[in-house]
Amino acid sequence: MEQHLSRIYLDHAATTPMLAPTVTAISQGMAMWANPSSPHAEGRAARSALEDARARIAAAYGWDRELILTSGASESLALAMRRAMVPGRFVSAVEHDAVMRLSEGASVVPVDGQGGLDLPALESLLSKDEKALLCVQWANSETGVRQPISDISRIVHDAGCLLLVDAAQMPAGADPQVTEHADLVAVSAHKRGGPPGIGALLVRDLGLLSPTGGQERGYRPGTENLPGTLGYAAALEVAEPLDAYQLLRDRLDAAILDAGGEIIAPDACRSPAIGAYRMPGVSSAAQLIRFDGAGFAVSAGSACSSGSLKPSHVLGAMGLADIAPEVVRVSFGRGTSEADIDAFAAMWAKVARQAAARLAI
Repeated sequence: MEQHLSRIYLDHAATTPMLAPTVTAISQGMAMWANPSSPHAEGRAARSALEDARARIAAAYGWDRELILTSGASESLALAMRRAMVPGRFVSAVEHDAVMRLSEGASVVPVDGQGGLDLPALESLLSKDEKALLCVQWANSETGVRQPISDISRIVHDAGCLLLVDAAQMPAGADPQVTEHADLVAVSAHKRGGPPGIGALLVRDLGLLSPTGGQERGYRPGTENLPGTLGYAAALEVAEPLDAYQLLRDRLDAAILDAGGEIIAPDACRSPAIGAYRMPGVSSAAQLIRFDGAGFAVSAGSACSSGSLKPSHVLGAMGLADIAPEVVRVSFGRGTSEADIDAFAAMWAKVARQAAARLAI
């Protein structure tokens, strides 16, 4: 089996390594062991640290309204989808599985061949007579395709409805459209260099949600995760190199095309940190085995909760079901270098050449 002396991690859209300031902040939080809801001096000190971190997280996203701390984007999405104070639910056809699992009875808005929301269809589906919540991803976790949040917001708000944006893949401050136009925004720490098990729901007005009692202003029961919150705030204060991500993705796009591959949604506005690529004639599973054995960590579509692969509903909704079994996702993080991209591209070309040679026999 092919082996590299060191592995190259290119699956940052799934999770990215914790930053050194994150680890330091978590350690500091663990030393503040008191419950932030306790009334004594130790509890008040923990509460002060928690609220300071909450404010720092909100500031990093450019958010000046309410922020409910959660265990991550999945819980944030569930909180919004289940407790928004409007009767209807709409989701795009390319939402993350975490949203699709919450969407029984929801109306599905189609997308075009590049993965963008069909805006005329959205406009005709939304009824001014029934208020609803629409959930869309800022950038698709499988393809990187970004949605036009301001255009979607105009249609949604003209119909008197609410907009929930799944921004788990959005670097802090990357798109002011989201914080300017969304009513609810789900975000997560572990994709931004923070720890797992912490996230937030940004809420324009708490009156949009039905409360349950307990902590987090009565909207989420349970003791607050102070170490995780401190770690999340620290991670967001380390800027992500978005221009560098764009250069890396452009470099990989060009190399894949030169090697006979295909870019998924090449004409769409895409996240600079995510690329999806087809290797004709080679299954995603076979690619992953080869890449992993050669020291590269990438993924195929969206891994399901059991860790196995399943057909991509995202690519199916884009009309690409026939090629979906040959697509892999590559995603970049702060530590990704040009040398990493060149090494992966060389391996990709090698696997493609060998597959072509076998098919030619």
